[in-house]
Amino acid sequence: MNLSDTEQIKAHLKQSAAALIYFYSDRCAPCISLRPKVEKLLQDSFPEMKLIYVDSEKQPEIAAYFGVFSNPTLLLYFDGHEHQRLSKYVSIAQLSEAIDRPYHLLLD
Repeated sequence: MNLSDTEQIKAHLKQSAAALIYFYSDRCAPCISLRPKVEKLLQDSFPEMKLIYVDSEKQPEIAAYFGVFSNPTLLLYFDGHEHQRLSKYVSIAQLSEAIDRPYHLLLD
């Protein structure tokens, strides 16, 4: 899901029990290789987690609001609050581990 401004994202985060904001750039090789892996992980293991994409080059004001300075950066939100921030290239195992406990506490 691509949202066009900070206010839309903030509203969406308030409404979602679990959300992941994926900051990326089309010119970022790790972003390109990580994206399908993140999508598959969420689809297979965390289907209730909302995935929000932000192209930090095309939407620098959103990246600045969230304090994102490198790509890829993944922000995990639970109950409208930032839970964890993963920057640079992260493994799917690291991401799964970061999501697992709070996700199941909230949604099981």
